[in-house]
Amino acid sequence: MSKSPKTVPKFKSEAEERRFWETHDSSDYVDWSKARRARFPNLKPSTTSISLRLPVTLLDRIKIAANKRDVPYQSLIKAWLAEKTDK
Repeated sequence: MSKSPKTVPKFKSEAEERRFWETHDSSDYVDWSKARRARFPNLKPSTTSISLRLPVTLLDRIKIAANKRDVPYQSLIKAWLAEKTDK
């Protein structure tokens, strides 16, 4: 016999909702046995700009490497960072 899920409260802000879910088990509020896989093909990941100071010689070497690959140097930096953090 399964119990019916509790009602999810209304939240005034995303921060309030975040605090709620940090301290509550979602299985008390959602019947996960009825969940279906969702796909969001047009969803783009959130990004944020950062300021990164590099020695001029390092930036020049990165630009040369990007030019050899025919890609923007910013894209090459992102790819290299992703590769290093996935290890």
